[in-house]
Amino acid sequence: MLSTMTNALRSDIITHGRTLGFDVVRITRPQDFSARLKEWLAQGYHGSMDWMARDPDVRGNPLAMWPEVKSVISVGYNYGPDSDPMEKLKDKTRGNISVYAQGDDYHDIIKKKLKAYGNWLARTYGTQLKVFVDTAPVMEKPFAQAAGIGWQGKHTNLVSKDYGSWLFLGTIYLTMEIEPDSPEVDHCGSCRRCLDVCPTQAFPQPYVLDARKCISYLTIEHKDAIPEELRPKLGNRIYGCDDCLSVCPWNKFAQQTQELAFAPRESLRGPELAALALLDDAAFRETFRKSPIKRIGRNRFVRNVLYAIGNSGDATLAPIAGGLVTDPDPVVADAARWALNRLK
Repeated sequence: MLSTMTNALRSDIITHGRTLGFDVVRITRPQDFSARLKEWLAQGYHGSMDWMARDPDVRGNPLAMWPEVKSVISVGYNYGPDSDPMEKLKDKTRGNISVYAQGDDYHDIIKKKLKAYGNWLARTYGTQLKVFVDTAPVMEKPFAQAAGIGWQGKHTNLVSKDYGSWLFLGTIYLTMEIEPDSPEVDHCGSCRRCLDVCPTQAFPQPYVLDARKCISYLTIEHKDAIPEELRPKLGNRIYGCDDCLSVCPWNKFAQQTQELAFAPRESLRGPELAALALLDDAAFRETFRKSPIKRIGRNRFVRNVLYAIGNSGDATLAPIAGGLVTDPDPVVADAARWALNRLK
């Protein structure tokens, strides 16, 4: 009888999550991943992301954050693209933006759905809970693997047998006990496509990322000038990088997202570098309204665009770079000088 009730409860919870739009809903127990995190931090691979190093015990162990947690719900939301992201690397006069950032900010969309999910759980089962979507000290990818959604591939990102590389993740901590799912096992085998394709060789070994060399980190998290030896390797990537995700063989099972908010805006499908470089603060905020790109600010974004201009090989863009060598922001001005010298 108890087993029947447990199965019915699990089924009810998972079914409701699916009705809210989540493509995958799985359940696991709280686990301590802090040792793995501390080892990574000790190598300095987090770069300038000091927030990663704050309270690693809390980040790596739910019970250190909230001792009452009994179960963890992990959800996946498909954002599969409608074309190969690598194709956009060919036109050097246009910027390449990571797939996840071509639509609306997924944080806002998933957080809203998670809160609705949480409200239903609280009303229905009287549980206390906390919801997270990439904005709190929670190791979402290890939990997703423990819950059976996918596994962390050699590029450290989650890979799903059903959705390939393209899942946003969310997490709910609960004070109620729910029968857990089985964890997913590693299906990478001998494949190393994601490691070999990386333009900056950011993987010192399989399953380990040195963020200091990762283009996603450099173009999004890194606030200062990007090291000169890495700038040519950015190509036309102006916000993030999908190379290691795109080449994964498991993408043969990927599905195009059905969430309209994640669909790419036409203005962000390979936008012209010349126009982006001329954005002032107001135009930047308007262009990237409701976009995750907005959070890095105009200066960091234009810095990235200028590196792409320098890598374009298009001398007609030299006047654009030349006009920004006196930009009030020293990092932008430095990027403009570098781009101008490259084009000359």
